[in-house]
Amino acid sequence: MARRIRPYRPLGLVLFHGAGGDRDHRLFLRLEQELALPMSRVNFPYRRRGPGRRPPDRMPKLIEAVNDAVAEAAETWDVSPKRLVVGGRSMGGRAASMAMAGGLETAGLVLLSYPLHPPGKPERLRVDHLDRLTRPVLLVQGRKDPFGTPDEFAAHLPAIPGPVTERWVDGGHDPRPTRDDEIVEAIADWLGPSAR
Repeated sequence: MARRIRPYRPLGLVLFHGAGGDRDHRLFLRLEQELALPMSRVNFPYRRRGPGRRPPDRMPKLIEAVNDAVAEAAETWDVSPKRLVVGGRSMGGRAASMAMAGGLETAGLVLLSYPLHPPGKPERLRVDHLDRLTRPVLLVQGRKDPFGTPDEFAAHLPAIPGPVTERWVDGGHDPRPTRDDEIVEAIADWLGPSAR
């Protein structure tokens, strides 16, 4: 059974988009509307270069962008990065998790549709850093996500030494808008009273 431990009184949320998205993903906009916490929706550098399809930056640049955005949010809100929660959708959540595994100290981590492996390539796992995630983690995942099944996650989440809360919803990698209420509620509940 998943442990249910929230981050310690977070004072802000910093979220990053997936490979094909941007900071204006509908779920991010809903969270910004409904949460009482300050929130920063961040575009990665490749997305800031203007309209049009571009390949994502390589992971080291994405991780650097996570570190920079958290530092900027902490300075803007005049709080310690240790009181912020970081995370994102798909690639954005992966980059945030790798930044934390590399030493970024925050209150917790929100993983929305974490890409455990590329679709159809279960041997290419993205789990090497999980054993360095010591802060509370919230995983919100579609039950039919081609980037990782519930059984696959069950085999790898125990590697995370920090407390993990799982929330499984109907749908795939980008659950339908009809699931947004459930996802927003899961995030708000996990963040705790300061998020209401």
